[in-house]
Amino acid sequence: MTWRVSVLLGLGSLTMPWWPSPWLGLLVVTGLVAALTGLDVVLAVPLRDLTLGRDGARTVRLGSTATVTLTLRNRSSRRLRAQVRDSWVPSAGATPGPEHDPGRQPQPGQRPQPGQRPQPGQRPVAVAVQGTDGPVWRVRVAAGDQVELPATLTPTRRGDRPAGEVSLRSYGPLGLAFRQRRQRPATPQWILRVLPRFDSRRLLAEKVARLRVVDGMRTTRGRGQGTEFDNLREYVVGDDVRSIDWRASARRADVLVRTWRPERDRRVVCVVDTGRTAAVRIGDEPRLDVAIDAVLLLATLASRAGDQVDLLAVDTAVRATVTGAGRHQLLPRLVDALAPLQPTLLETDFDLLVGEVLRRERKRALVVLCTALEPGALGEGLLPVLPRLAARHQVVVAAVQDPVLTALTSAPARSAADAYAAAAAWRTLTERDRIRSALAQHGVLVVDVPAADFASQLSDTYLRLKSLGRL
Repeated sequence: MTWRVSVLLGLGSLTMPWWPSPWLGLLVVTGLVAALTGLDVVLAVPLRDLTLGRDGARTVRLGSTATVTLTLRNRSSRRLRAQVRDSWVPSAGATPGPEHDPGRQPQPGQRPQPGQRPQPGQRPVAVAVQGTDGPVWRVRVAAGDQVELPATLTPTRRGDRPAGEVSLRSYGPLGLAFRQRRQRPATPQWILRVLPRFDSRRLLAEKVARLRVVDGMRTTRGRGQGTEFDNLREYVVGDDVRSIDWRASARRADVLVRTWRPERDRRVVCVVDTGRTAAVRIGDEPRLDVAIDAVLLLATLASRAGDQVDLLAVDTAVRATVTGAGRHQLLPRLVDALAPLQPTLLETDFDLLVGEVLRRERKRALVVLCTALEPGALGEGLLPVLPRLAARHQVVVAAVQDPVLTALTSAPARSAADAYAAAAAWRTLTERDRIRSALAQHGVLVVDVPAADFASQLSDTYLRLKSLGRL
């Protein structure tokens, strides 16, 4: 029942003084209101005659908006008066769609669209308000007609954002009672996949320009030596005498030197640690999101360089893999595989991680492990199994610095608690240095920079290794 039933009972109670018996008046008024309420329920459109469907975007990049439209069709022979609550998970950021603008007026002879204010004398087709979990629509749909109810989604988190059930409330013509139930649209479960933001894309042009210098695609050549022969040219002052080709020089009666180019068709394996340490927030986002952004930039750059890029996400199990992707399919496949990843609040099984890399990569490869320089996790988990991995592959451990530690060490100690916090931060930084030194003893390169420079520094490390021919 609606609030109107209470209003009718209140108005009926005002007539009690005119009845010969108050109990008789109460019985008659209550019976009349009950009869009207029951009639209103009978005249309300049955919910079985309503069908729902969804259409619209399936993917959206974090920070952008998407529109998903809920279609409500009235298959009955009566006019539908209903309230529709389109529920989404809170992180989907669902609001009434862009068509919902009560200030717009339809053209003469044009049927009002969802959210439009009709001309004087007409009733609105749909009016929306913002609910706690999505838009709530008040709709009026003629018999056999349908109405589209758009929702604008602005997700606040990466991953899969599923749509919830739709609450339907069909009112009778008197507005005294309604039928209600929750149901899902006839289409399969609608899931909006929120893709990573990929803010480091803005650095791609600069990195590709540096790659061209390294690769010898411009006149300015890099100074680094590669391992693949490029061509011969005349000797100039400053060239390394070890690069002189004496046989070719004898044939040409001139001094010729060999030029080299960095290797192509090498393998780059990006390993993302999705364990407990990936859940730590660095600024406004988890450490895992920072790692994903850096991996996307590195993979895109490596594919431009002609290298084969694979992906492996591991904690206590393998969460995502991408192998054998071509240059044009690599980025879409990586984004789709990385989008639903969420940190697992368990310690990473580095034995499993190293075993999977060794099993999948038989030839020498550049293994980039995005994790955290935590003494407990790496000292007890990675260091014991690292020699097996470093013996076959070139390993880079990439970690994001926690700005909280730097802030604690630089903040003035105004109390004993501040002094203890600063001491704990200094101890943590000292242990990180110890782990970094232990990794370096195995020939592992360590990238340990703040989040703002993480993606750029990781790509620069790749370019430096490529120019030195160490892939």
